[in-house]
Amino acid sequence: MKNLLVTGYRAHELGIYNNKHEGIPYIRQAIISRLIPLLEEGLEWVITPGQYGVDLWACEAAIELRRQYPALKCSILTAFSNPEEQWKEDKKAYYQDLISKVDFYASVSKEPYTGPWQFAARDELLFRKTDGILLVYDEEMGEASPKYIKQRALKKQAMEDYTVITIGAEEIQAIADEDRQNLEEESTAQDDILW
Repeated sequence: MKNLLVTGYRAHELGIYNNKHEGIPYIRQAIISRLIPLLEEGLEWVITPGQYGVDLWACEAAIELRRQYPALKCSILTAFSNPEEQWKEDKKAYYQDLISKVDFYASVSKEPYTGPWQFAARDELLFRKTDGILLVYDEEMGEASPKYIKQRALKKQAMEDYTVITIGAEEIQAIADEDRQNLEEESTAQDDILW
């Protein structure tokens, strides 16, 4: 697999409204843990739709992984131009910073938002340009926007060689639990040193 679509929940679907939320590093770590084996097998591009949420955290993960895998490239392909136009200033600044760090940024439609056809065109291009998808989505948490991209990915997988990889809530929670346990062990070890 050379090109991987990475997407999933929008931030608000997870109850995340700023970049300081404690769950974001665990989502990013789950993405990293799934990308590393793919990089070892020849993954070259991480491609996202650039929506505020999993898409942008995946870009952060890819940028972080460049230290170990300098050949890794990252791309944002949005449905329409200036998707961040209505965002708050802090989110806009964050988005602009990420855009400056990715290897390729483009909009499928050069116009601002005019209708759902732009999302359909973007998704068509994303599926045509990728060999698989890494989707952060957990159906047990209830339906959300990733449901539709998952249905489309499963259809493509049934018709041709297209890899579908998912990350669910349990996987992310396991990473968070392990991190908390490590912090507790470090704290206990420091207490032992003091006595």
